[in-house]
Amino acid sequence: MTGISITDFSKQMHHLMPEIFRGFARLQANEVYKGKITLPQLLILEFLNKEGPQKMTVLAVFMKVTTAAMTGAIQRLVRQGYVQRDYDKSDRRIIRIELTPKGAGLVKRMGEQRTQVVNKIFSQISEDDRADYLRVMIKVGEVLKKEENR
Repeated sequence: MTGISITDFSKQMHHLMPEIFRGFARLQANEVYKGKITLPQLLILEFLNKEGPQKMTVLAVFMKVTTAAMTGAIQRLVRQGYVQRDYDKSDRRIIRIELTPKGAGLVKRMGEQRTQVVNKIFSQISEDDRADYLRVMIKVGEVLKKEENR
């Protein structure tokens, strides 16, 4: 597939990406695909898992939503038992959101499932093709990060 125009590439990606997402979704039996948790909620949980307890404003910036919208999302996660609010001991006005053991367990299970699916799919692809795919995905990630910081 050499010499493909950006327009043709875009058209093919437009059709291919939903198929890939659906294919991965069908192979995963987790809470997102069962409708128990939304993808934005999962992103919040994964962010908290990686970065530790955070203020609501940090989460809102991360998700690119208002603090009011983030408050609603966090309330749903609190009701589900995945996160809890912790008040700062020195200033009770400061509230940090942190994962509960249930939330940490969910993130861990979903990460393990994702790894299993990736292993299953990519074990059927040559090492060279996997290396090429990873190289391109790293570049895509870098471009997305640049675009996000504009």
